[in-house]
Amino acid sequence: MDNNNQTTRLAQSETGYYGTLYIHVICELGSRPVDTANVEIYNKSDPNTLLTRLYTNISGNISPIELPAPPLEYSMAPTDALPYSEYILVISAPGLRTVIIDSAQIFPNMVSTQRATLLPIDDTTNDPKIIIISPNYLNGSFPPKIEEDTIKYEFETGEISPVTIPDHVIVHNGIPGDESAKNYYVEYGSYIKNVVSSISYPTWPEEALYSIILSVISFTLNRIYTNWYINQGYSFNITSSTAYDQLWVYGRNTFLNINTAVDNIFNFFIVSPGISQPLLTQICSGIITNDCPGMLSLWGSKMFADTGYDYLSIIRYYFGDNVFITSTNDIEGIQVPWEQQVLSLGSTGNNVTALQNQLNIISRVYVAIPAPETDGIFGPATEAAVRAYQAIFNEPVTGVVNAATYFSLAKLYNRLTREERCT
Repeated sequence: MDNNNQTTRLAQSETGYYGTLYIHVICELGSRPVDTANVEIYNKSDPNTLLTRLYTNISGNISPIELPAPPLEYSMAPTDALPYSEYILVISAPGLRTVIIDSAQIFPNMVSTQRATLLPIDDTTNDPKIIIISPNYLNGSFPPKIEEDTIKYEFETGEISPVTIPDHVIVHNGIPGDESAKNYYVEYGSYIKNVVSSISYPTWPEEALYSIILSVISFTLNRIYTNWYINQGYSFNITSSTAYDQLWVYGRNTFLNINTAVDNIFNFFIVSPGISQPLLTQICSGIITNDCPGMLSLWGSKMFADTGYDYLSIIRYYFGDNVFITSTNDIEGIQVPWEQQVLSLGSTGNNVTALQNQLNIISRVYVAIPAPETDGIFGPATEAAVRAYQAIFNEPVTGVVNAATYFSLAKLYNRLTREERCT
């Protein structure tokens, strides 16, 4: 079965505000969609009343739905009022273990994306897997960041090593010394989207969000570049502890505008002149603009953006006038490097051929994508395949392939060609 893309409004909002929710269901042993999965949605404030029951289409998606959300002003300034509404999602399919997501967060006027991964049932347990989403960093009670130097000078040896964008980040879901905490292998871009969605509000100005995204990226890449935890004998790259690193919440939903921004700048980061490593750009909640010296204040970045600051000006306010933004094209797992050329009707070359090869493989799993001919020419058939891909994965449907779409296609291709099947 296949749902259309028409948005359905589930309930009347007392505030007049709504947020949109997309749900994408895949098998946990791979990135293959789960067709006809059963999706039940409940308002957390009334968990015994079913709002709706929907079924995924052949691409593992449900039709987008609008859900009541709090007033927009709740997320525009520090307040005790919760700026998002919370929903419980119960997702099941034959032969797969049910997943319950407790507290998916819906902001007013924002599009939220929830990916749910279902694991095949085995002999060990048939109980539902319950995923509890913690509050946003700005609403919860989290320990503040223990301040560190923004540059790890012991790693500046005079030899310039290239910064590489990793395929995955190994996240330790606890403080560094907690041996009971689990390690998760998280796709790099998904990790960045998760952290930014966990510590900021998607309703904030774009310039504030870009300053936060770049700070999260640079912090992450510094931990990886310096092998900070590996060199201490640990088996992970970073933790989910706000005292040591950045808040990452297993299984949480992310937001379309944050996802799109991360896809556009995932290989950019903050550096100082003459320093090879990305800056360790630490973050605090920051009710006022300068109450955590040496760190980027989340509320401060929002307030600066409100007054007209761009993202670089915000970053330089917190980390120094001499810092700048750079990028790398050294990206793990990309077989055909991006040639810095936007691909559209009439384009030719190696990137078009790679794109068509990847779309052909992806279309065998996501059958709603028409398979284009691999001829190295970006024609109408390739454009149609790109549009179908963008619609399935909740990207802007343009039929044009920029760096963000090219890299996301390449990473999905890699996952589909190396991971196990659901059955």
